[in-house]
Amino acid sequence: MSDTSSTTLPPCPECSSEYTYEMPPLMVCPECAHEFSADAASDSAAEGAAPVIVDSVGNALADGDTVTITTTLKVKGAPKPLKAGTKVRGIRLNVDAGTGQEDHNIDCKIDGFGAMKLKPAVVKKA
Repeated sequence: MSDTSSTTLPPCPECSSEYTYEMPPLMVCPECAHEFSADAASDSAAEGAAPVIVDSVGNALADGDTVTITTTLKVKGAPKPLKAGTKVRGIRLNVDAGTGQEDHNIDCKIDGFGAMKLKPAVVKKA
C-alpha cells in the first residue's frame, strides 16, 4: 500500500477539482467522473494555453483574420450555397468545447449571408 499523502495528484483537467484519485492506469475525478491519464494532465498543466486552431492548409488562425472559403458549402435553410472563394473578414475563434459544436470553431459574419459558424477545415487564411 502506497502513501498518497506524500505525493500530490494533479487536479482534474475538466472541472479543476483537487479531489482526484488514482485508479491505475488512469486518474479519476469523483466530482465530474472524468477519467484521464496522469501524463495528459501534466501535459495540459504545462501547456496552459488555449489550443491552436489551424486552417485547411495548416496556417494558424487568430481573431480578426481574413479567410477564404475553400469549398462550396450548402447551408441548410439558405436559398443558395456559399461559394468557394468567398472572403470572410474579421473572424472570431471559439475554442469552447461546451457548445456542442466543437468542430465549428470560427464565428463570423458573411456579407449578404449573415452570422455563421464555420469549420477550420473549409477555410484558408487569406
